Amino acid sequence: MSHVVTIETQVRDVVAAKAGCRRLRLPQPFVGDVKLFSGTVHGLAVSLKDWRYPAVFDLKTGQGRFDNYNGKWGSPQRLDEFLQAYAVEKATLEARRSGHAVQEQTLEDGSIRLTIGVGTASEGGAT
Repeated sequence: MSHVVTIETQVRDVVAAKAGCRRLRLPQPFVGDVKLFSGTVHGLAVSLKDWRYPAVFDLKTGQGRFDNYNGKWGSPQRLDEFLQAYAVEKATLEARRSGHAVQEQTLEDGSIRLTIGVGTASEGGAT
């Protein structure tokens, strides 16, 4: 039986965030104090393509903070790309951790469909 799931992404997993950055060929994120235009924040800093300041995620709450000046200092699309990559990597990690196989398909609109075989062992080949 098939189920469609919608995910509201909260960034809490450093391993999945690093994998998402590798997927998008971004610099590896780091945890620390980061200066944004409006002040300094602490969290996981992700340097998005063509953004003046990184997006910073509180690993306890999953919430992100960033200064992109309503898109002038960074396209919201780049943040969406990272959140999608993070969500795919996190779901894949959790499914495989539970022993399930994962198949990934990129759709024409750029979204990604994950098919998780519940009750089937992961072969580790699909990403």
